[in-house]
Amino acid sequence: MTGSKFEFSHLADFMKTVYQIAIILVSCGSLVIAQEKPASPKLTPEQVEFFEKNVRPILVDRCYKCHSGKSKDVKAGFRLDSRAALLKGGDSGPAIVPGDPDKSLLVKAVRYEANEMPPNQKLKNAQIEAIERWVKIGAPWPNDGKNVKLSSEQGYDWEKAKEHWSFQPIRKPTPPKSEDGVRAKSAIDQFIAAGIKEKGLKQPAPATARFFARRVFLDLLGMPPTVNELNHWVSRLEQDATEGLNDAAVSEFINNLLERPEYGERWGRHWLDVARYSDVGGWTQDNRAMPQAWRYRDWVVKAFNDDLPFNEFVRQQISGDIGYDAPDPQAAVGTGLFALGPSYSSDGGDPESVAQAKSETLDDRVDTFARAFLGLTVACARCHDHKFDPIPTQDYYSLAGIFNNSRPGETPLVDRSVVDAYNKARRQISDVHNAIRKTQQQASKEKRPLNPEEQEQIKKWQEEVKQLEAMAPPKYDFAHTIYDSGASDMRVALRGNLLKQGRIAPRRFLRVVAGEDREHFQQGSGRSQLAKAVIDPANPLTARVIVNRIWLNHFGQALVRTPNNFGLLGETPTHPGLLDWLASTFIEADWSIKSMHRLIMNSATYRFSSSFDQRGFDVDGDNRTVWRMNPRRMDVETWRDSLLAVTGELDRQLGGPAIGNIVNSKRRTLYAKISRNAPFESDVFLRLFDFPIPRGSNAQRTTNVIPQQFLFMMNSQFMVDRAQALVKRLQSHSQDLKSRIDHAYRLLYSRPPTNEELQAAKSYLSAENSTSNENDRWRQYCQVLLIANEFMYVR
Repeated sequence: MTGSKFEFSHLADFMKTVYQIAIILVSCGSLVIAQEKPASPKLTPEQVEFFEKNVRPILVDRCYKCHSGKSKDVKAGFRLDSRAALLKGGDSGPAIVPGDPDKSLLVKAVRYEANEMPPNQKLKNAQIEAIERWVKIGAPWPNDGKNVKLSSEQGYDWEKAKEHWSFQPIRKPTPPKSEDGVRAKSAIDQFIAAGIKEKGLKQPAPATARFFARRVFLDLLGMPPTVNELNHWVSRLEQDATEGLNDAAVSEFINNLLERPEYGERWGRHWLDVARYSDVGGWTQDNRAMPQAWRYRDWVVKAFNDDLPFNEFVRQQISGDIGYDAPDPQAAVGTGLFALGPSYSSDGGDPESVAQAKSETLDDRVDTFARAFLGLTVACARCHDHKFDPIPTQDYYSLAGIFNNSRPGETPLVDRSVVDAYNKARRQISDVHNAIRKTQQQASKEKRPLNPEEQEQIKKWQEEVKQLEAMAPPKYDFAHTIYDSGASDMRVALRGNLLKQGRIAPRRFLRVVAGEDREHFQQGSGRSQLAKAVIDPANPLTARVIVNRIWLNHFGQALVRTPNNFGLLGETPTHPGLLDWLASTFIEADWSIKSMHRLIMNSATYRFSSSFDQRGFDVDGDNRTVWRMNPRRMDVETWRDSLLAVTGELDRQLGGPAIGNIVNSKRRTLYAKISRNAPFESDVFLRLFDFPIPRGSNAQRTTNVIPQQFLFMMNSQFMVDRAQALVKRLQSHSQDLKSRIDHAYRLLYSRPPTNEELQAAKSYLSAENSTSNENDRWRQYCQVLLIANEFMYVR
């Protein structure tokens, strides 16, 4: 392989294959479309949730009066209370074309492009966008209104509702007995081995020491080991190993990495996804700057590094500003979880717009709280009783009332004397400004120009302001937090409209968890009591939800594969006994996340090889039994950080303000400036590689492979610079060609090159008849190594 053929021949084959597959998919898609029936397709929990939360409330509130089965006179001959009715349409034809909003009469009507609907007042832009998106994703409608699990008209059968697995008390089960020949380091392996055996499969071989070492580094730190680190730990892991890896060395290895500061950066980022962290307020009319947002991000990193018990981690995010005995400013920083959320503002100032903005803000707080800590879609009960889970609308407003009594603010992170000095200086400046303004207003009131004496006095005052500004201390360090602003219960908003009030909803926890006679929260906003209810060991949700998240980020798939939805529409656990055993053990270990890491990562299951097995795939293609370790592509943070680490460029400085264009920085990707609305330069890069837009709690990253990603890797200046940096690092390592190639493979892939790889590289790099110079060949070669799948995957 010489010249450009080495660089692009595989790409040509790849693109040819992609094209052929695309033709097959399009052909199959045409057949599917031709055979499509009006009936609703099978829906995902996300589709159902989007409809129930964003679309049904609009239809009920603004359309059903004239276009439903309960209408006295169905206008225009069509109804909007089922998907079938929408597909059938009325006098003008079908109301929707699933997948094509622009051809849908319903969308045209709400846009006021034709048959302006609703006729009395146009929908808000966000409501129109919700309908457009709903049609674009196929207009999902859960069972066309049939077979609803829990009927709000008849009321909930609470005893039956509590039979759902996630509402059952956590009980620590006895692990299944291990069969002969099963590698079992802990109860985890006994549960997993039993599931594997039930499917007629066998445990895979353990991963090699090299693959295991790279896996652990990427899992815990988000970057691969250096060559020296790799050699050290491989030697320790292989020493006196009688069965795969040395158990004592595995434990020592994991403990070592858990104490490194990079651990908190890596695992803190997982939580920031759940917390929908953004550096600006961001959302439609709310795009205000949040200059100290990074302090919450750094608080999360520190909490993970310090192994802050998870129950305290939860408490501080809900009510850290309140404290146990006296307010703790550092604990208050945790309430940034809510302070940094979108606070919607009115787009008109009229009562309806103001109420809608307030409603959206409260909905974000309730939704984030419930998903993050409870794994429930409580926000689906905002306009009507939850259609599937035992969450009545009153429960929604019981929680909303707590946040309705909480306001965003600033918490100083310095001594009171520093704050007082700053405020005193600002008051002095303000007093002079007021004197200037008062003089100008008096002259204006008398309808005359300023006289010479007034002009001279104002000039003196302006000079005084300059002097005061020069001497004034800078703004002290502070964090965006929340604080109690009231202590009153809220009324249910009928159909989600705060202007249409129903009965009082006492502030309290969910009935399905805490029972009918649950405590009425009356201490301030109620947040401190809410926090206690969430972290009560008797609450069956909190511990299950977090251990499920930890498992997800170690294995690539969770035990409950809908991590933010433990309700009836979510998936049931693949290993219910294991989930409860982990949750029980987690509580017994004082809610220590690092203890859970040790437990999981020391298991034989975590050590499984990721090698493909045809029989395992045929029997369990989704790997629900965990018959092997899931190979998974790095997320964008791990990939970029790993690129900078292997090229020797990574700046490992901890914490501090966000960076506007992370592509041009050497800092870890965690420190990129993030927006949930208008994207920053960092967002453009991050979203190209599946970084979630933080408009809501995100439990699990999606993985998409698109041409733009490969174009970036092949053509961007960022990748060219990384390749050139790798060339310099290899050149400084050795003058010997073979040694350089060997070092490159160990840096990037944690293994030596094969003979075939070595010979191909030597042939290309030493080509005498090539038209490119030696440095170009090295740069191209290094770029190919950096964009290889092997580098991008955790195995």
